[in-house]
Formats: sequence, C-alpha cells, structure tokens
Amino acid sequence: MAAEIDRDKVRESFHRQATDYDRHAVVQGRVVEKLLGLLQAEGVSPARLLDIGAGTGRLLVRLTDLYPDMDAVGVDLAPGMCQTAAENLAGRRVRMVNADAESLPFEAESFDVVVSTSTYQWLATLDRAFSEARRVLAPGGVFCFALFGERTLFELRESYRAAVEGGGDRTHSFFPCAEVSAALERTGFEAARVGSELEVELHPDVPALLRSLKRIGAGSTAPASGRGLAERRVMLEMMASYRSRFGSEAGVPATYEVVYGVARKGGGE
Repeated sequence: MAAEIDRDKVRESFHRQATDYDRHAVVQGRVVEKLLGLLQAEGVSPARLLDIGAGTGRLLVRLTDLYPDMDAVGVDLAPGMCQTAAENLAGRRVRMVNADAESLPFEAESFDVVVSTSTYQWLATLDRAFSEARRVLAPGGVFCFALFGERTLFELRESYRAAVEGGGDRTHSFFPCAEVSAALERTGFEAARVGSELEVELHPDVPALLRSLKRIGAGSTAPASGRGLAERRVMLEMMASYRSRFGSEAGVPATYEVVYGVARKGGGE
C-alpha cells in the first residue's frame, strides 16, 4: 500500500463530487449488485445493518428494498456524501452518520450485518477498520465487503512509472488479496472467504479517463498534474505511453480488480 494517504484530501475530494458521483461510478455500481448477491447467499435477515462508506446510498437503497423491516445506518467520511445519501434515502428506515471507518461511533455488538463497498482501499492499513467492523458486529454477525485490489488501474500506474523513469511513484497502490485475507485473520474474523474479479472500463482517451476518476472523487488514484514544465512533460509522456501500450481503436482500457470478502464474527449459534 502507498506509504502516505492524505485522508483530508480524500474526504474533500469525495465531498465535492457527491452530487455527480453516481453518473460516473459505473464499476462501483456493478460492485453493489455483486455484493448484494453475496450477502443474500449467506441467508441473512438483518434487523440491524451498517454500511461503512455508504457514499450516495446506492447500496442502502437496494438493501432497504430487499429488507424493508430492518433498521439501517450508513456512515461516510465525506459530509457531502452523507447529505446526498440522506436525500436519496428519504422515507426509508436509514440514518446517515458522518464518521470514519477506523473510529465508528457505535457501541459494541450494535449490528448483525456490516457491509462496505469501494471504501477500504482509501486506508493505509486494513486492521483498524476491520477491527472496528468486528467490534460493532453482534456474535455470529456477517461482514460482507468489496474493495479495489492491487491490479486496479495497473495501466495508468505502469505508464506513469515508465514516464518518470525510476523517479518517485506518486500513484495510488492497492491491497493484494493475500493482505485482505491476512487482515481478516489478524482481526479475529472467522470462516473468511476472499476472492477477486476484474472489471474493465473503456474510455475514449487517457484525458477522459483522468476526468472520470476526478468526477467520482478518486483523483488521487492518478498522479497529480503539477504546474511545472517537468511535471507537464511527465504527464504528456505518461499519456503517450498509455496510448502506445494499451490503447486501441476502441479507446483505452482501465482495469479494476475488485476484491470481495465475506466473514463472520464468532460466538453465534
């Protein structure tokens, strides 16, 4: 994982893009549908559910359709996301809370299901957030999540590294499947199952890809374009490398590795 992640920058980025997010977050929408299937396969009937990193409430809308009698809470680091989600979830039994995944403002054993999508890749480590998810789960509760793994945006990251020719790598890096599994074990979850799938988006060109990342608040997954001539040269060379190595008449691909995990907290029947 990247050594440094500016959480304030992440918060502000997603705060600014909250109202525009769903129109551009195509892969994230597919992840929501896949996670719903995984959760239903567990045979749960949640009475108390928590969505960590709820974003615009897309997953909670689908969950409240499936389980209309449950009481649900969504948390998100970005205030703008909380506001947008509250509007999208109006009239449903859902409460939105502005909170950090690494410090949840809930008592122990408050929920019987905890879910999360497209969130944990923004953390420097997984242990604190996974520990918090386990703490707020009741014994026997289910933890079902998805995050972006190490192959995510490899085309962009490899092209940038080629352009800087061994200089500092300013791109975001992501957790491998093995680290996700190890973090679940370290934090005490049981019966964990972790796997990954690749999703590919096509964009007309590299600038369109970079604009798309910015519009979903994920601009920090891409190298920052500075104002200096040297940084402009790097960005131009990165885009040329990307087109040359990965482009086709159909456009340029952007690969996302989605890591899915399901685990339980011990102590249930």
